[in-house]
Amino acid sequence: MNRQYDIEERLIQFAVGVCHLANTLPSSRVGYHIAGQLVRSGTSPAANYAEAQGAESRRDFVHKMRICLKELRETLVWLKLVRRLGLDRHTVMDGTVKEVNELISIFVRSIRTAQRGSN
Repeated sequence: MNRQYDIEERLIQFAVGVCHLANTLPSSRVGYHIAGQLVRSGTSPAANYAEAQGAESRRDFVHKMRICLKELRETLVWLKLVRRLGLDRHTVMDGTVKEVNELISIFVRSIRTAQRGSN
Protein backbone atom coordinates (compact mmCIF):
# COMPACT_ATOMS: atom_id res chain seq x y z
CA MET A 1 0.00 0.00 0.00
CA ASN A 2 1.30 3.42 -0.95
CA ARG A 3 1.18 5.51 2.25
CA GLN A 4 1.18 8.76 0.24
CA TYR A 5 -2.45 8.11 -0.65
CA ASP A 6 -3.56 7.03 2.83
CA ILE A 7 -5.58 10.12 3.78
CA GLU A 8 -5.72 9.32 7.49
CA GLU A 9 -1.92 8.99 7.59
CA ARG A 10 -1.54 12.25 5.65
CA LEU A 11 -3.86 14.01 8.08
CA ILE A 12 -1.88 12.68 11.06
CA GLN A 13 1.41 13.77 9.49
CA PHE A 14 -0.13 17.16 8.72
CA ALA A 15 -1.20 17.47 12.38
CA VAL A 16 2.35 16.62 13.49
CA GLY A 17 3.74 19.32 11.20
CA VAL A 18 1.26 21.89 12.49
CA CYS A 19 2.18 21.02 16.09
CA HIS A 20 5.88 21.43 15.32
CA LEU A 21 5.17 24.76 13.65
CA ALA A 22 3.05 25.92 16.60
CA ASN A 23 5.95 25.14 18.94
CA THR A 24 8.22 27.50 16.98
CA LEU A 25 5.94 30.52 17.36
CA PRO A 26 7.15 33.23 19.73
CA SER A 27 6.31 33.18 23.42
CA SER A 28 4.06 36.22 23.20
CA ARG A 29 0.36 36.92 23.47
CA VAL A 30 -0.01 36.69 19.67
CA GLY A 31 2.22 33.64 19.42
CA TYR A 32 0.28 31.73 22.07
CA HIS A 33 -3.07 32.64 20.55
CA ILE A 34 -2.13 31.62 17.02
CA ALA A 35 -0.38 28.46 18.24
CA GLY A 36 -3.50 27.40 20.13
CA GLN A 37 -5.75 28.03 17.16
CA LEU A 38 -3.37 26.24 14.79
CA VAL A 39 -3.17 23.20 17.04
CA ARG A 40 -6.96 23.01 17.39
CA SER A 41 -7.81 23.43 13.71
CA GLY A 42 -4.78 21.55 12.38
CA THR A 43 -5.22 18.42 14.48
CA SER A 44 -8.99 18.00 14.31
CA PRO A 45 -9.24 16.89 10.64
CA ALA A 46 -7.50 13.58 11.44
CA ALA A 47 -9.96 12.74 14.21
CA ASN A 48 -12.96 13.92 12.21
CA TYR A 49 -11.84 11.87 9.22
CA ALA A 50 -11.67 8.79 11.45
CA GLU A 51 -15.25 9.54 12.51
CA ALA A 52 -16.29 9.88 8.86
CA GLN A 53 -14.99 6.38 8.20
CA GLY A 54 -17.57 5.11 10.69
CA ALA A 55 -20.41 7.25 9.36
CA GLU A 56 -23.89 5.79 9.70
CA SER A 57 -25.07 7.04 6.30
CA ARG A 58 -23.83 8.84 3.21
CA ARG A 59 -25.33 12.05 4.59
CA ASP A 60 -23.48 11.57 7.90
CA PHE A 61 -20.27 10.86 5.94
CA VAL A 62 -20.63 14.07 3.91
CA HIS A 63 -21.33 16.05 7.08
CA LYS A 64 -18.19 14.77 8.80
CA MET A 65 -16.10 15.33 5.68
CA ARG A 66 -17.37 18.92 5.55
CA ILE A 67 -16.19 19.40 9.13
CA CYS A 68 -12.73 18.21 8.04
CA LEU A 69 -12.79 20.64 5.12
CA LYS A 70 -13.88 23.52 7.36
CA GLU A 71 -11.03 22.84 9.78
CA LEU A 72 -8.47 22.57 6.97
CA ARG A 73 -9.61 25.90 5.54
CA GLU A 74 -9.38 27.49 8.99
CA THR A 75 -5.86 26.12 9.37
CA LEU A 76 -4.90 27.65 6.03
CA VAL A 77 -6.07 31.06 7.25
CA TRP A 78 -3.97 30.75 10.43
CA LEU A 79 -0.95 29.71 8.35
CA LYS A 80 -1.42 32.76 6.12
CA LEU A 81 -1.59 34.94 9.23
CA VAL A 82 1.65 33.41 10.54
CA ARG A 83 3.32 34.24 7.24
CA ARG A 84 1.96 37.81 7.06
CA LEU A 85 3.10 38.50 10.61
CA GLY A 86 6.57 37.28 9.68
CA LEU A 87 6.46 34.46 12.22
CA ASP A 88 7.22 31.71 9.68
CA ARG A 89 10.80 30.97 10.67
CA HIS A 90 9.98 27.26 10.64
CA THR A 91 11.47 25.44 7.65
CA VAL A 92 8.36 23.27 7.24
CA MET A 93 6.04 26.23 6.57
CA ASP A 94 6.05 25.95 2.76
CA GLY A 95 5.45 22.19 2.90
CA THR A 96 2.65 22.66 5.44
CA VAL A 97 0.89 25.23 3.25
CA LYS A 98 1.29 23.00 0.19
CA GLU A 99 -0.09 19.99 2.07
CA VAL A 100 -3.11 21.85 3.45
CA ASN A 101 -3.96 23.06 -0.06
CA GLU A 102 -3.69 19.51 -1.41
CA LEU A 103 -5.83 18.14 1.43
CA ILE A 104 -8.47 20.82 0.83
CA SER A 105 -8.62 19.80 -2.84
CA ILE A 106 -8.94 16.12 -1.92
CA PHE A 107 -11.78 16.81 0.51
CA VAL A 108 -13.64 19.05 -1.95
CA ARG A 109 -13.49 16.28 -4.58
CA SER A 110 -14.44 13.56 -2.08
CA ILE A 111 -17.46 15.51 -0.87
CA ARG A 112 -18.62 16.17 -4.43
CA THR A 113 -18.24 12.49 -5.31
CA ALA A 114 -20.16 11.39 -2.22
CA GLN A 115 -22.94 13.89 -2.94
CA ARG A 116 -23.25 12.71 -6.56
CA GLY A 117 -23.74 9.18 -5.32
CA SER A 118 -26.70 10.24 -3.19
CA ASN A 119 -28.71 11.81 -6.01
